[in-house]
Order: sequence, then C-alpha cells, then structure tokens
Amino acid sequence: MYRMAILSMCTSDPDLDVSKCVMMALVHDLAEAQVGDIAPREGIPKAEKRRLEAVTAFIHIHDEYEEGESKEAKFVKDLDRFEMACQASEYERNHGAQTLQPFFDSSLPFIRHPEVREWGQALYEERSKSRNDDATTSAAK
Repeated sequence: MYRMAILSMCTSDPDLDVSKCVMMALVHDLAEAQVGDIAPREGIPKAEKRRLEAVTAFIHIHDEYEEGESKEAKFVKDLDRFEMACQASEYERNHGAQTLQPFFDSSLPFIRHPEVREWGQALYEERSKSRNDDATTSAAK
C-alpha cells in the first residue's frame, strides 16, 4: 500500500486527482487486514466479499477502487498490478526465487495506464537484463 501511494505521487498524468489516488492506494487493501485476501478462485460470492469488507473504514473510496470505473481507480489498480510485479522482481533478485513468472504474467500484461505501462516495461527490461547477466555469470564459472 505504501509503495503504491508513493507511486501515485510520482505520476505526471494531469488528469488524475493525485490526492484521491494516494488515499485509494492506502485503503484499497485495508479490508484484507480484517478478513484476509479473498481471491476470485475461492468462490466467495461478491456480495459476501463486500459484506465482509464493509467492516472497514473508507468504504466509499474502497468501493470506488473495487468498482474500477473512475480514472483514479483504474490507475490505482494498475499500480497494484505493477507493485505485485515489483515485489516478485525483488524476491527473485534478493532470494534467488525462480518460479515467480506467474506473478509477472498475471500483472504486467493487464496494465492499461500509459505511464504505469512504461514503468512495467522498464521493470521487465531490468529483469530480463538481470537474468541474462546471471546466466552469463553462471556460464563463465
């Protein structure tokens, strides 16, 4: 949440309400702190998920994020996708994790905001370069 809030402040998109994006980034996962991360594959009906999440504060801004209709909600959802790929990249780099490709496959291709897409492309290129450098180093040994 914190990284997403900081990334919200880094945007150069004049059409976004940056303060709203920062707030949305900070509250979008508050419900998970109370009820856990409810993934679609768990089969919990949307109405039940919403009921469980309604116990948290900032319901309006959270609902706006969940509905994903406003330009700010779409932007913050893209930040969430990008941030997940950032975490996966850090785990690979810092812990030698090798099986994290699904995190990239389920996030980076779905980013729609042009600026966040650029950030995702830069992350992908950095990751590719790092992986190639690692392969070259291993081959030299």
